[in-house]
Amino acid sequence: MNLGFLGLQFSFGLQQGNMGPIYSYLGANEAQLPLLNLAGPITGLLIQPLIGALSDRTTSRLGRRTPYFLLGAILCSLGLLLMPLSSSVLMAASVLWLLDAGNNITMEPYRAYVSDRLNPDQRQIGFLSQSAFTGLAQMLAFLTPSLLVGLGMNQDWVDSHGIPYTVRAVFMAGAVLSLVTIVWSIRRVPELPLTEAERAHIAAAPRGLGAAVFEVAGAIRTMPTAMRKLGLMSLFQWSAMSGYWLYVTYSIGRTVYATRDAHSSAFHTAVLTNGEMAAFYNGIAFVTAFAMVPLVRRLGPGPLHALCLVAGGLGMLALPHVTEKAWLFVPAVGIGLAWGSIMGNPYAILSNAIPAERTGVYLGIFNMMIVIPMLLFAVVMSELDLGFVRFGLGVYPHLLGNDPGRMLSCCGVLMILAALSVLWVREGRASAVMAAQPT
Repeated sequence: MNLGFLGLQFSFGLQQGNMGPIYSYLGANEAQLPLLNLAGPITGLLIQPLIGALSDRTTSRLGRRTPYFLLGAILCSLGLLLMPLSSSVLMAASVLWLLDAGNNITMEPYRAYVSDRLNPDQRQIGFLSQSAFTGLAQMLAFLTPSLLVGLGMNQDWVDSHGIPYTVRAVFMAGAVLSLVTIVWSIRRVPELPLTEAERAHIAAAPRGLGAAVFEVAGAIRTMPTAMRKLGLMSLFQWSAMSGYWLYVTYSIGRTVYATRDAHSSAFHTAVLTNGEMAAFYNGIAFVTAFAMVPLVRRLGPGPLHALCLVAGGLGMLALPHVTEKAWLFVPAVGIGLAWGSIMGNPYAILSNAIPAERTGVYLGIFNMMIVIPMLLFAVVMSELDLGFVRFGLGVYPHLLGNDPGRMLSCCGVLMILAALSVLWVREGRASAVMAAQPT
């Protein structure tokens, strides 16, 4: 069931590890990176809630979610094929919009699919297993360039635009993997047939894009209390992860390899090192996602998530002070614990707090709580001067002094604030979760 999710998350892993360097190879500066990566949060903000609402009301021959799986997989694969062929910052940014549109069309139905297929008492392990596949997929995405170099590919072999051929190879592999795994998953685990009551509910609901927009607006007004409380946690948590993903390679480049030059061999090595470290923490996420199952039943997903976020925050605070490659993997353990929890435990809290017939739209709205912090982060931290207009507040260049280590320290503080926030969500405690499950 989650094999298609593995293909989708392989694509996300490629973006996390390579979009910043690709922009740098094409001439962008570090202060521009958050705004150049706005495609992800904006497409997530616009697409996922609407796809969620539409998929809740879809009664096609293929099912409710499957048409969106297929459309998203095709767009995602096309974006992955085109990205390493980019010849300018503008082309890379444009292709990223296509790639993120495909990812987001597929992502929300896969979340809803877990709730569709599983009973309430199975959803905790369902979302944690999905988290495990996220860790496995991203581990493979981050590690593959280093494996290619280990097999003899030259890390400094670049095209005429400065993009390494290792990047081209791994993106093209990702294009094939995303499409093949999603199609295979659909064929092997078809959707459950709708009951007569579900069909009647869908038939009585208005159709079309306008109806979906009104559905999203109405769902926001009647949002469950637990979901509202999770908004503050998401603000801190996803701002921290945005900063970490964008700037960790640059921090490693300065502290471990003493380089600021994106076209140097040392920077190529820093990119590969970040991939190895990210593969390691995603491996930690893969293993611990399953190990969390008995703990989440004992502690509840909320307190367990808070502990994992603290571990991640401490890891981010430590990274800028590491000057040897081998020691990078120690703070990566904390980041892996946090990442494994982020992809599972918040959804376990949410899934038992929302009505089953509106799962798609509420999971889409929950994604808005992911992408809005990313948008705010981009506007606050970044600076993009187009000559006739300037975007962003420029905190990174002006207050942080273009120092990626300081950025990672800020991210660590934000993760600890997220941990404190999730403790406020009483619905995530073990007693509340048990009370929400039918006997």
